Amino acid sequence: IKVLSPEPSNKRVRPLAKVSSLVNLISPSKNGAVRRFGQTIQVTYMPSFSPGMSLKASSKTAGPTPTKRRNSTLWSETLDIHQKSTFSTKEIKRQEAIYELYRGEQDLIEDLQLARKAYHDPMLKLSIMTEEELAHIFGDLDAYIPLHEDLLMKLTKGTGPNGTVAQIGQIVIDWLPGLNAYKNYCSNQLAAKALLDQKKQDRRVQDFLQRCLESPFSRKLDLWSFLDIPRSRLVKYPLLLREILRHTPPDHPDVVSLEKAITIIQEILSEINLRKGESECKYYINKLEYLDEKQRDPLIDNCKALLCHGELRNKSGLRLHVFLFSELLVLTRQVTRNDRNCFQVYRQPIPVWDLAVEDVQDGEVRVGGSFRGAFTTGEKGGLNCVALHLLALCL
Repeated sequence: IKVLSPEPSNKRVRPLAKVSSLVNLISPSKNGAVRRFGQTIQVTYMPSFSPGMSLKASSKTAGPTPTKRRNSTLWSETLDIHQKSTFSTKEIKRQEAIYELYRGEQDLIEDLQLARKAYHDPMLKLSIMTEEELAHIFGDLDAYIPLHEDLLMKLTKGTGPNGTVAQIGQIVIDWLPGLNAYKNYCSNQLAAKALLDQKKQDRRVQDFLQRCLESPFSRKLDLWSFLDIPRSRLVKYPLLLREILRHTPPDHPDVVSLEKAITIIQEILSEINLRKGESECKYYINKLEYLDEKQRDPLIDNCKALLCHGELRNKSGLRLHVFLFSELLVLTRQVTRNDRNCFQVYRQPIPVWDLAVEDVQDGEVRVGGSFRGAFTTGEKGGLNCVALHLLALCL
């Protein structure tokens, strides 16, 4: 900035530091960032120039392409002042909740299409993965996209001339059974994630996924984040429907339909979780490796659920991966066989009825001989202090 006629002054003028970002010119608020629900406040600096000016290339390397942003417009922001005045505050909140469901479907469809066009199809065309591997990782995307497009179509047909959806309950009730298509998708997620992690060891796969991650379309999300979006969307449906119901007047004909829709989606989610749990249990059972066939307890075939699992370590540095199935406690060591990760069974699996569990308060640690007071082995015995120590940490 050049001052043409500076006034005489004896003050020492501190030179203006070079500003590399507009953010540096804005002082932070004492109360933190200013936020609005459903909106993003942005400050954009656009240099002014006349049509006759020539634009010279900057000597510096151009910055990265901006990350793609999602539309966060509220339903009420699509109305003019006159339209907005014709609705009550409660009705505006109800329509905004319905619009949030609608917009979420649009975003989901866009993400599924992106997963297909930007990841699946190029990797198939470039032979980065086989068709079978991609089918295992991506599932049946072609079936899920029309499913959500169908809901958008139903909501669009149910929208009146004034932009409101009078009744949404029955629309959702008729559509919800289609979500059963996600049973296989969610059940396969653990195996799909394991295969994807394995394929990432391939340099071509790793390079392709890294280039995608650095591209604007990814929104800084990796491939698995896109593949996990349908699962996270499923668990949001009850919340979205409850929010619509919360802003629906008690005497509205939609109340009964919305309550029924919430019950239906909860039943579907319960079935999906059950199938997913059984699939996870089976996945890890197939990963068990026995040094001696005597370790293969017949109860392992009766296990239908994996209650918890994780790696534990004792004071001497022994690392064990512990699985608490519905019927057995299995202590294992994680090993690799022919590029395949598996779990070598350590000691004999322990039936759950041979364990007595004491409720230990958060932060309380059991040490030494007190483990036997907290966990006993019943009449059969045979549980050593290491196993007791690991079990105490696990639970």
